[in-house]
Amino acid sequence: MSDRDMSEPGRTLLIVEDDEAFARTLRRSFERRGYVVSSAASAPQAEERAKASNFDYAVVDLKLGADSGLAVVQSLHALRPDTHIVVLTGYASIATAVEAIKLGAAHYLAKPSNTDDIEAAFASTQGDPDVPVDGRKSSIKTLEWEYIHSTLVECDFNISEAARRLGLHRRTLARKLEKRRI
Repeated sequence: MSDRDMSEPGRTLLIVEDDEAFARTLRRSFERRGYVVSSAASAPQAEERAKASNFDYAVVDLKLGADSGLAVVQSLHALRPDTHIVVLTGYASIATAVEAIKLGAAHYLAKPSNTDDIEAAFASTQGDPDVPVDGRKSSIKTLEWEYIHSTLVECDFNISEAARRLGLHRRTLARKLEKRRI
């Protein structure tokens, strides 16, 4: 009997997270809420799990060691278009949020996010047209970070190529990234 057969309908979850302690915490929390949970720590493991089982939900970390969570989102969405995917990241940026949604994620949450936040994202199936659009303006540091991050995304996180495109020395870019931790 598969995990899918034993679970309530609509309660299967794949957690794709390379931080073992955080993945374990999420897993336990979702299991207490009645989900049947599988975990993967890398893009290849996530694809393997998705090929083997149908998942109603997936939580995908944006940065999985050397792997990109965006590639995982694309792969999961291609394999199972009905899976409700939430991207979770400690390195939120507009560029990666836009790409995650374009690749098939339903939501994008910045860490720290807890099980309640993730479940709320699972439950929310449509956008909110009442979200205020006249928030405060971005600082120069934020704009710089957004530009650097979007360039990194374009270069598949190749620091040397991103530095070349940004007109920076590789070490300068590496120092800037070290401050913000991609």
